[in-house]
Amino acid sequence: MRLIGLLGGMSWESSAEYYRLANELVRERVGGLASARLLLHSVDFAEIERFQTEDRWDAAGALLASAAAGLEAGGAELLVLCTNTMHKVAPQVEAAVSIPLLHIGDVTAEAVRAAEIARVGLLATAYTMEQDFLRERLTGHGLTVIVPNGDDRAVVHRVIYDELCLGVVTEESRQAYRQIIGRLVASGAEGVILGCTEIELLVDQSDATVPVFPTTRLHVEAAVRAALE
Repeated sequence: MRLIGLLGGMSWESSAEYYRLANELVRERVGGLASARLLLHSVDFAEIERFQTEDRWDAAGALLASAAAGLEAGGAELLVLCTNTMHKVAPQVEAAVSIPLLHIGDVTAEAVRAAEIARVGLLATAYTMEQDFLRERLTGHGLTVIVPNGDDRAVVHRVIYDELCLGVVTEESRQAYRQIIGRLVASGAEGVILGCTEIELLVDQSDATVPVFPTTRLHVEAAVRAALE
């Protein structure tokens, strides 16, 4: 089993899901007392969030690139960046290491294509919904990506940073997300990508009338497959 390097902490709430899912999936596939071989570097999300707010993406990229290099030096053979938003700086991270980075956009697009869906809604942070780094990765796989309207994007973003990243899960926010998903479907979405790792703490397939694509689970499943090859 290859050693997976997890670059996490953004937020630690979602990184804990990466750890749990990786170990559960290895146990399911291997059996017995098997668990995942993982090396975790968990950054201070307050520092990353400040760089995001100040539009200092190069500084955030340099911080994550240094952490990634440390994971490789520690023996990691495969790198997983445990966040959608910070894939904006994936090129900086990749340039700092010689081990492969498993891109969350690629594994998500593969799952959407396998479901024979071409038009998907995207729920994520405002950075991910409004900037092109993830949307272009998805459209490069032949997908059409729909994002919520401005008011809905603000709600989705606020819930992520003010609630989910702090471990707060409320029924009120779940209902708000359900309504936003419904509006995406009404706009033609044939499926919905949960494009922020924390969103899976709030909603799942039962909250939508169309297929839902949880990026955290898809990312971990791909990493475990690669580690066991």
